[in-house]
Amino acid sequence: MHEQVTAEQYESWSAEQCAGIEIVDGMVVVSPSASKRHNRLIKILAVALEAAAGPGWNADFDFDVRLQDVPLTNRRPDVVVYRADTIDVMPARPEHILLVVEVVSPGSETTDRIVKAEQYARAGISYYWRVEQPPAGVPVVHTYVLDPATGIYRDGEVFTGVVDATAPFPVKIDLARL
Repeated sequence: MHEQVTAEQYESWSAEQCAGIEIVDGMVVVSPSASKRHNRLIKILAVALEAAAGPGWNADFDFDVRLQDVPLTNRRPDVVVYRADTIDVMPARPEHILLVVEVVSPGSETTDRIVKAEQYARAGISYYWRVEQPPAGVPVVHTYVLDPATGIYRDGEVFTGVVDATAPFPVKIDLARL
């Protein structure tokens, strides 16, 4: 029988023990290693988002976002735009975050398209972007904005190749240069 991991237990683990995992409803979920293409896409997005977001915001990847304490749910979005003044606050909390980006990979389709979107919306994160990687061709970015009245994401714009978004801030990203 498996027992749920508590926040206290998780915080006692080393960085090596926490690498490559997420905690969902107290249970450890192992994430497979990302491809070079996936990592390159994350890097391009993070650099462009940070440059466009302005001095009050940072864009980074590979750190925990604590969506809830009990049962413990920590996600590691591919890219997170968060308030710069919370850089030393760990784990990051939804109220620190403006935008999360997930890049869909084989094996993460349902999780990224449905499960994580619902969890991020329920946590109150204002913007969610999902990046699809077709086997051949350029990435497609689906943007979503949280409807505060319903607590669910509304469809935003869809971009193929070049992102030219106005929300949550103006940003232009050429994803065709992968």
